[in-house]
Amino acid sequence: MNKALLLNTNSVDLKITFLGTGTSQGVPVIACQCRVCLSKDSRDKRLRSSVMIEEKGNVLVIDSGPDFRQQMLRHNVKNLDAIIFTHEHKDHVAGLDDVRAFNFILKRPMDVYAEKRVQDALQREFMYIFSDHKYPGIPDIKMHMLNNSEFSVAGIRLLPIRVYHHELPVFGFRINSFAYITDLNRIPDEEIKKLEGVKYFAISALRIKPHVSHFCLQEALDVIQKIKPEKAYLTHISHQFGLHAEVELSLPEHVRLAYDGLEIDI
Repeated sequence: MNKALLLNTNSVDLKITFLGTGTSQGVPVIACQCRVCLSKDSRDKRLRSSVMIEEKGNVLVIDSGPDFRQQMLRHNVKNLDAIIFTHEHKDHVAGLDDVRAFNFILKRPMDVYAEKRVQDALQREFMYIFSDHKYPGIPDIKMHMLNNSEFSVAGIRLLPIRVYHHELPVFGFRINSFAYITDLNRIPDEEIKKLEGVKYFAISALRIKPHVSHFCLQEALDVIQKIKPEKAYLTHISHQFGLHAEVELSLPEHVRLAYDGLEIDI
């Protein structure tokens, strides 16, 4: 682990915006009549999970799922320096085509960061983007390779955290005193060490009951207890979790449910 990152936890002002906090189906789920999907509470309306990181005018987004266009419009995003992918599942990559709007406005390719396996998946899913004979108006992408070591994007330093989503390797990321991890059911001990000193911690918690490839509530709380952040935020939430207002009453004081549009100033 690069200790330089940990020694700089209070020197940079960050703004974190939860663009989406839902699982792969979002909330409400199509055609579902459960009380969560029918809820009138705006905090129970969850787009697919993504966060935006802002520092001194530089803007990064982690994951561009199917709701990427709606999220960019909802938050009036005018500049985007890069997209960083956690893994290749459709609810995290399906909105990549919509970066062409930024290509047109900003007059440059979009920088995209992903590990080799994810890059291969993007090239399969969006083969027209990477074709040698490009159709006019398609997205302009500049790919950058990720590995499990600290890197910098637009002056923002990120430390990858390797976790596992059933058997699929996924990257979470630490940015100074904030860490974001989604889609996981296991964190190796050596990766947990990278979270020492984190003050603000966002972690996936799919539902109350255990799941084969996602942390349930208690599993997420167990990791939070190990890390001991000042504040923890649960994300990647399904309609099976329950109503936002009711679930929050049962959580420890320093643990909250994230919701779409939640902003954290660090």
